[in-house]
Amino acid sequence: MSAVVQSISSAAPEAERELTDGFNLIIDALKLNGLDTIYGVPGIPITDFGRMAQAAGIRVLSFRHEQNAGYAASIAGFLTKKPGICLTVSAPGFLNGLTALAHATTNCFPMILISGSSEREIVDLQQGDYEEMDQLAVAKPLCKAAFRVLHAQDIGIGLARAIRAAVSGRPGGVYLDLPAKLFGQVMDAEAGAKSLVEVIDAAPAQLPAPEAIRRALDVLKGAKRPLIILGKGAAYAQADDEICQLVETSGIPFLPMSMAKGLLPDLHPQCAGAARSTVLKDSDVVMLIGARLNWLLSHGKGKSWGEEPKKFIQIDIEPKEMDSNVEIVAPVVGDIGSCVSALLAGMGGSWAKPPAEWTGAVAKKRDENVAKMAPRLMNNNVPMDYHGALGVLRTIIKERPDAILVNEGANTLDLARGIIDMYQPRKRLDVGTWGVMGIGMGYAIAAAVETGKPVLAVEGDSAFGFSGMEVETICRYNLPVCVVIFNNNGIYRGTDVNTAGDDPATTVFVENARYDRMMEAFGGVGVNAVSPDELKRAVNAAMDSRKPTLINAVIDPTAGSESGRIGNLNPQSALKKK
Repeated sequence: MSAVVQSISSAAPEAERELTDGFNLIIDALKLNGLDTIYGVPGIPITDFGRMAQAAGIRVLSFRHEQNAGYAASIAGFLTKKPGICLTVSAPGFLNGLTALAHATTNCFPMILISGSSEREIVDLQQGDYEEMDQLAVAKPLCKAAFRVLHAQDIGIGLARAIRAAVSGRPGGVYLDLPAKLFGQVMDAEAGAKSLVEVIDAAPAQLPAPEAIRRALDVLKGAKRPLIILGKGAAYAQADDEICQLVETSGIPFLPMSMAKGLLPDLHPQCAGAARSTVLKDSDVVMLIGARLNWLLSHGKGKSWGEEPKKFIQIDIEPKEMDSNVEIVAPVVGDIGSCVSALLAGMGGSWAKPPAEWTGAVAKKRDENVAKMAPRLMNNNVPMDYHGALGVLRTIIKERPDAILVNEGANTLDLARGIIDMYQPRKRLDVGTWGVMGIGMGYAIAAAVETGKPVLAVEGDSAFGFSGMEVETICRYNLPVCVVIFNNNGIYRGTDVNTAGDDPATTVFVENARYDRMMEAFGGVGVNAVSPDELKRAVNAAMDSRKPTLINAVIDPTAGSESGRIGNLNPQSALKKK
């Protein structure tokens, strides 16, 4: 009897080597395609998968909420041009990650949301499975593509399709549905290895038509007051040298959208960021590079664009983006790197610079605005106002241009965007196209993980509340993240009053809250700063130490304006209360 047991035992390892399963095939498929980081929350049915992925050398970062893990995956995609991976449990966990997936799609960030799910035969008959939901159907309207894998032999092709969909053409979010039974499906190991797919040329170059390049250059030649607008698509493209060469060869003033800041330094002589109103209103030809004429640019029309007629040149990989709000007289469709290179080749070595009257007027307005703002940024008021606090952070980023700035809030976002200059590409990460709050801690974690650079996350106190528990995640992984919370005791301001009862007003938070003590609770460094000088010392110490740090920056509760700079989007009743 013992001899039989011994024989079976010695044969068992050989049998295991000949078999594989869904768990291992997913891991092998991810590694084959260079996807070596997963952001997620463990639980049924993906708990063991996370453990096994970690043991296989994939970095698996566990968050406190799936939405924040999803935001981390989305910005990882922006920074790396590879799809960021978010892993969630079924139903509620999947739904938590769905906001981030839709955010990735809206912002054109490549991301794959992988969720475990209930079994098809039970879901389709609505028989009441654990966390039952037709997740594929729910996800489809909110992402670029959605796939479900039912058989282990299809895992390789399923992930390959998800990768290609996420990064090709205009990037976006992709959903991959993995029912629980799939993980445990067993198949022959050799056949399993052959079923895996290494994606080749997932985002092939898309060359612009020569006629489109000629047309765009002809329009640009006829401009008297040209302007270039750089969007985050230009930053994503990582065609930094070509874009810089195009701007400098043309001599045209450029306006960077917030996440395109740093493609060329904000102190570049052609940068018109501090003269935004002037160049939008007075320009006659506008070239958009990876920027969309959406609400962030007033849809290309209206008061902010002035009364003079405009001609638009647009460079975008998505043909349907053209003419979305106004006529595009020179559409250039293709990937940004190829389009910019083609434009440079067409410009040659003797391109005529814009009239000095135009560039001089832009420079004069920019310098006037910078000079007007300078004294406000140097105050040492107690409690701090936004300008004094941001003036300090502006200096710190200038001294540390390699650091990554994450920024969200209302006034905290709007004012920081204009005050803090950036010097390198993809160093400013913010709320993007949707203007959604809650991206802060997820972005900060992924930025630190993907780049290894120190991260400065500048948060409004309201915005921080959406993801604040992730400071524990920052401490757990000992990430070089310094969080600065602009604490003015409320949303927009901390002075609103409820005149109808005892409850606090809807926009007011606990007075004089000490967010810094949250970080201390998890072993990080907490600092309470009440003046710009204290803020400067605390941030510099955090950036030098690279220790997880949270600074509670006490801001005057009366500082700030309703809805920041987009108050026009917030309807107000004109009726008087009776």
